[in-house]
Amino acid sequence: MNDLKTSAIRTAQHLIDAGHTTYFAGGCVRDAILGKEPKDYDIATSATPDQVQALFPKSDSIGAHFGVILVKEGKMAFEIATFRHDGSYKDGRHPESVTFSSPEEDAQRRDFTVNGLFQHPLTEEIIDHVHGQADLNTKTLRAIGHPSDRFQEDALRLLRAIRFATILGFDIEAETWQAIQENAHLLAKISPERVRDEFTRTLIVKDRARGLDLLTDSGLMRHIVPEVYDLIGCEQPPQWHPEGDVYTHTRIMLDMLQGEITPELALAVLLHDIAKPATYTYDEAENRIRFNGHDRIGAEMAEVILRRLRYSNKTTEDVTVMVRNHMNFMNVKNMRTAKVKRFMARPTYQQEMELHRVDCASSNGITENYEFLREKETEFAAEPLIPEPLVTGKDLIDLGMKPGPAFKAILTQLQTEQLEGRLTDRADALKFVKSIK
Repeated sequence: MNDLKTSAIRTAQHLIDAGHTTYFAGGCVRDAILGKEPKDYDIATSATPDQVQALFPKSDSIGAHFGVILVKEGKMAFEIATFRHDGSYKDGRHPESVTFSSPEEDAQRRDFTVNGLFQHPLTEEIIDHVHGQADLNTKTLRAIGHPSDRFQEDALRLLRAIRFATILGFDIEAETWQAIQENAHLLAKISPERVRDEFTRTLIVKDRARGLDLLTDSGLMRHIVPEVYDLIGCEQPPQWHPEGDVYTHTRIMLDMLQGEITPELALAVLLHDIAKPATYTYDEAENRIRFNGHDRIGAEMAEVILRRLRYSNKTTEDVTVMVRNHMNFMNVKNMRTAKVKRFMARPTYQQEMELHRVDCASSNGITENYEFLREKETEFAAEPLIPEPLVTGKDLIDLGMKPGPAFKAILTQLQTEQLEGRLTDRADALKFVKSIK
């Protein structure tokens, strides 16, 4: 038994010993039944918030209005919620009021049957008031009660449905799916930050391509990245993209990403060809489709999209850099050594390499530029790609030069000579400066 579960049981037992009905609730129960290690434990109890705080004097009232108290057990923290019935949801996100109630009523207010299960912390008995175990057995994601009611109460559940279906590999039950499509417009009520967070979680899981399909087919993507719909049916030159339109190419790339990936890489893959519909032209002379400037315009579009979803400045910058540079890989074999080293030294280079790998693998299969750069990584591994400069700005001042625009040009020229291997020591570098003064 791991430390997290041990601490959760100890916390729950304190409530049970005080005479309160207490269960593990929600995702931790679902994951345990599926044989997965829960990442956290939520506790539901008949104890009121005041009673919980009396038993745990150092607890924090993070949501007393909703009956939620944060309790710390050693280095672990657990949310303890009183069984409750929710009042009306006027803002499409939070109940106007709550009434403390029973486990049966508490289960009915939750989102999906597989998340509405309870488990006794000591006996491990499963308490199922919503037929969640049956849906776990058939790998079905089903809203509790009337699906439209659940989504109209809290529109964020629309995105949660897609995320859970993607992570768990479950099919969304027909009535629940229909309700998602019919209520997709409610996503406009949710803050961009919350939409962003759910969207990101879906993009970074293993089955992210299916998540993209579900978001797109449901209509939810119209309220996240509506530009994605323009990718559907946007034809590409078949000699380079036999896989089909831009949307198909993008989803295959997402599917081919390996291992744990960053949100920045997933977003860059999603958006790398976002400007192809806007730059589509047909070259009659050469009888082929072109997307001139789609990398540059795509970077501009990506920035607008990411700002709209309130992504951080760093994420926005990294993604736009990757989108802007993804076509430069075709030129690497013609670059001078200094330019190759600068290209490889950029912070986003390794993520761009993965983007380039799946870009090629999902289309024409040509990997010569990828292999060239991997060979260069080995060739350059013995020393830093960008070594310490042989001559600094201070040295130029000591040589009688006045600070100004010429400084940057000279220092860049010195670095190029150093990267090319033509300057290897400080004395020669100083001679070189004197020769071009």
